Amino acid sequence: QVQLVESGGGLVQAGGSLRLSCAASGRTFSSYAMGWFRQAPGKERELVAAISWNGGSTYYADSVKGRFTISRDNAKNTVFLQMNSLKPEDTAVYCCRAASGPTIATMRVLIGSWGQGTQVTVSS
Repeated sequence: QVQLVESGGGLVQAGGSLRLSCAASGRTFSSYAMGWFRQAPGKERELVAAISWNGGSTYYADSVKGRFTISRDNAKNTVFLQMNSLKPEDTAVYCCRAASGPTIATMRVLIGSWGQGTQVTVSS
């Protein structure tokens, strides 16, 4: 199993940037694709970005494409989400999760459980 702790959220003005981090415990971190999800009040949780086990493949939701960048450092058991040109509609709790396998396609089935996440608030 992989245990995850998110950090890096905060309050930022529209147009600003934040970098989220997701620190993982467990020796098998590099075996899994990883994803960042977000949930805004009153809305369903959505996958915003995902990355394969070695960083060779990435996925972005249309709403964040060109503004967000997902990356990972397997030596440090960490996955990042660089968020630029933030908009008020990006306001949400952001959580990371591990997939059941190494490819982005395996994000359909997640392992572990939801953590507390990190709050991102973008003011207009």
